[in-house]
Amino acid sequence: MSLRPVKQILQTKPTLEGAGVKLQRAFGFGKTKDFDPFLLLDDFRNEHPEDYLAGFPWHPHRGIETITYVLAGSVEHGDSLGNKGKMGAGDVQWMTAGSGILHQEMPKGDNDGRMHGFQLWANLPASLKMTDPRYQDIPSSAIPEVTDDDGTKARIICGEFWGQRGPVEGVAADPAYVDISVSPNQKKRIKVDVTRNAFAYVFAGAGTFRDASEPQAVLTEHTARPEDAPTYDATNHSLVLFDRGDELVVQAGPEGIRFLLVSGKPLEEPVAWYGPIVMNTQAELRTAMDELQTGKFIKHR
Repeated sequence: MSLRPVKQILQTKPTLEGAGVKLQRAFGFGKTKDFDPFLLLDDFRNEHPEDYLAGFPWHPHRGIETITYVLAGSVEHGDSLGNKGKMGAGDVQWMTAGSGILHQEMPKGDNDGRMHGFQLWANLPASLKMTDPRYQDIPSSAIPEVTDDDGTKARIICGEFWGQRGPVEGVAADPAYVDISVSPNQKKRIKVDVTRNAFAYVFAGAGTFRDASEPQAVLTEHTARPEDAPTYDATNHSLVLFDRGDELVVQAGPEGIRFLLVSGKPLEEPVAWYGPIVMNTQAELRTAMDELQTGKFIKHR
């Protein structure tokens, strides 16, 4: 087994989106090669309704999939195809925008006014950019939860993990998306397919992720042992980007650590990106914008 080196530790940046929603952006609008096939990750958590109630009014998407995972509060959504619904705590919506959709997402707080959720964008390959839009609405009760012998817990949203498979299926990049909680002071080794790009986003507690080796060090049988490798601190709002390898090692701090572990097979295709539309060429972007102006954006009703 080879340990995944830590490529970079990123901290979220405060961002305004939608009609004025305050959120924290872990990555997005850049670094597409490092995160391929993923494009963006937003952490929207607030305790003040005025920071999120304006929501995300009607807006378009084309060429991507958006994955919304709610932890507290709720999100009401509707779209140009007439779909409507509401996500509550623990629920997931995996939306394939494909050829184009107009939708809105309006968050509401829980009884204490708190709202917390994540939105991840995954790119679609060129062959599926103009596929029919579709939704996979997953209630919390349908998401497998596994507890390991050492108390580590995992909610498996997509992909296979610890012998369980998440309920989201048929996604182009075959991603794995798991919500992992490691108990206080516990060290955990977690396998990740070597062919995938992978990152961990910490949203509760703190801990350290172990690197594969000393930077620039010559690897020998004496220096390559994981126990000798340097560690990288990761706290709330830290994103850990990994290089290639078979597994990662995390050491939870005294309060434990909870993070999203996301991995996917890179598409390795050109990216032409403008706002909520992601295509492969500038010409395709111009076509999408023209169709928005002329009312030809929605292909399937």
